[in-house]
Amino acid sequence: MTPLQSLAATGTKLWLDSVDPELIKLNRSQGATGATSNPIIISDLLKTGRFDAHMKTFFDAGRDDEAVAWAMTDKLVKDAQDVFLDVWTATKGDDGWVSFELDPLLEDHAQTRNTEERSAEYIRLGKEWAAGHKNRMIKVPATPGGLGAIEELVAAGICPNITLIFSERQYLLARDAVARGAARRSDKENVKSVYSIFVSRVDVYTEKQVPNLIPAAQGQVGIVNAKRIYKMNKEFWAGKGFPRKQEMIFASTGTKKMADGTTPPAWKYVEALAGDDIETNPPQTNEDVQKSGRTFIKQVEQLPPAEVLADIDAKVDMKKLEETLMSEGLAKFAEPHKALIALIAKKRAELK
Repeated sequence: MTPLQSLAATGTKLWLDSVDPELIKLNRSQGATGATSNPIIISDLLKTGRFDAHMKTFFDAGRDDEAVAWAMTDKLVKDAQDVFLDVWTATKGDDGWVSFELDPLLEDHAQTRNTEERSAEYIRLGKEWAAGHKNRMIKVPATPGGLGAIEELVAAGICPNITLIFSERQYLLARDAVARGAARRSDKENVKSVYSIFVSRVDVYTEKQVPNLIPAAQGQVGIVNAKRIYKMNKEFWAGKGFPRKQEMIFASTGTKKMADGTTPPAWKYVEALAGDDIETNPPQTNEDVQKSGRTFIKQVEQLPPAEVLADIDAKVDMKKLEETLMSEGLAKFAEPHKALIALIAKKRAELK
């Protein structure tokens, strides 16, 4: 049994954080059952030149740069959906999804729409990009505008991936919106939602902003936060009669270089969160995990010792953490889409 196979055997659903057709094929063969996308992923793929011919057809059809960005995103996500459709069918829609991220520019600092207007646009775009797709999940951020769209999207039969969650507060708002939307539906067997809780970014934050954590607690805050929200989610949906699971996605699972110059082992978060729900791992993380030779066991329900939890609770201001990471997250959310559009403009000039 390979390391990734042992991870799947714990109950973890492995979704690749990429829609690269070659990586999708490889990771599907290694046990991946779904995928996610974002503008950085799309940009990196278009930079390779492998999709120039597809872009040229859109250029020749008279589409502007932003329209081409969405057309290529749509194509790459759809191709990934085709690979995972058999999983979706076999699991009756509980797995086999590919996430499609709605317009990140709705969260750009230059955006002049108010919260209600942003929510209305998320609803419009969600319905547009979900139409006609069986296993496409619509990715919406846990911002005021995004959260304001969740109930209507779910009520309309759309399955959301609610992303950029850093705190219990955001999770509760997202979950309750899903529950309200689900209550309005007659086809409750088709309700599916996932909540993307970011992990490693939390530990990067605490190393810088909460340096007085005891050594046993430093580097564990992201894991503790994710495990606690996972438990809340399990308990809330238990016994509510939805055939499809309403699940946590453990995102930002790739380890990052810390301030002291060290980088935790690639499997740190993969191992700690093994056992249930979904991990969206970057391709490099999966590659490193596969090379590690490790065998994973279920750990997602195991918390650190009481003194570690007490130290975290005493010293980490979760409100400040959420505000800081959301501000950073929104910059990483909007700017890559601008870069994607600029890349397409460059490609247009090159492919004339």
